[in-house]
Amino acid sequence: MRSLDGKVAVITGGNSGIGKATARLFVEQGAQVVITGRRKEALDAAVAEIGIGAVGITGDIADLDHHKQLANEIHWRFGGADIYVANAGVISLAQSSDVTVEAYDQQFAVNTRGLFFSTQALLPVIRDGGSVVLIGSLASRKVLANHAVYAGTKAAIAAFARSWALELKARRIRVNVLSPGPVDTAILGKLGISDEDRPGFARMMADMIPSGRFGEADEIARAALFLASGASSFVNGIDLPVDGGMALV
Repeated sequence: MRSLDGKVAVITGGNSGIGKATARLFVEQGAQVVITGRRKEALDAAVAEIGIGAVGITGDIADLDHHKQLANEIHWRFGGADIYVANAGVISLAQSSDVTVEAYDQQFAVNTRGLFFSTQALLPVIRDGGSVVLIGSLASRKVLANHAVYAGTKAAIAAFARSWALELKARRIRVNVLSPGPVDTAILGKLGISDEDRPGFARMMADMIPSGRFGEADEIARAALFLASGASSFVNGIDLPVDGGMALV
């Protein structure tokens, strides 16, 4: 028997990177998976790639109305969900002295405010005994250059998880954080790292990571599967680092 047979999972930002890898793995493990994303074309392509078992719903996690619509859609289509992976996020790197109000607000609107209110909206349709996995970041515990605002958005997530783990005790819904280190995904391009510069950047990062390399999206997905499935049935309120040991150095 597959570990997610009969389960319904919702994954925000599921059209690329860690989100898509997690959706693919969850489908392989028997789940019906709903992925969300802002760009319909990218979302449709991801659904086609993942195949039977995946459904896409277009929406922006920063849009609070989207969360209510998503919850209604989940209830109408499936009667509820068992797993919520809050994966969608944005990052904008800058020295604190150079951070603009717009960049600050965007990161908090998506990574923190959006995550909080998406969870609030979805909890009524998550079945008792379900699992919530919040995607955090190594940056919330390790100081990294130019990450002050991003780190702040992710640090709040761990506080949410601890509170929710207690608040949801009566419903037996577990809430955990998964905090990746550097992962080789398309987001590197969004940080201004060109394909030409990527090998050099990878070598530089490898020197900072005891495992000697970037993480892979599939590795983060396997950690998400652990937290989402019955394999972690006695794990609640933790922040699990999946960073190759980078937090140690």
